[in-house]
Amino acid sequence: VQLQASGGGLVQPGGSLRLSCQVSGFHFDYYAFGWFRQAPGKEREGVSCISGSDVTTYYADSVKGRFTISRDSAKNTVFLQMRDLKPEDTAVYYCHAFRLDTLTNFWGQGTLVTVSS
Repeated sequence: VQLQASGGGLVQPGGSLRLSCQVSGFHFDYYAFGWFRQAPGKEREGVSCISGSDVTTYYADSVKGRFTISRDSAKNTVFLQMRDLKPEDTAVYYCHAFRLDTLTNFWGQGTLVTVSS
């Protein structure tokens, strides 16, 4: 099982980044996915998630209107498009997979996003 997150980096305020989470080792379509983040000295928090079946999406209030989560079954990849980035978005971003009927879940390694001028 592997969740490989990528796409982080240094960006100026107002800029954009697209995070990717490529998964392998389990059936992509059976899982919902979430992005979480953890800023220095703070607890990990949920950012966004996307369901497996009807592709419903959810967002934290702090990122609504700026971030978009999506999934591509052909590529076994989940994306997080981030726009109008703010310094407070600086954090390590983690990809998470979860399956409700079996309560199975997996975490990927993080990718660092730094928003700074």
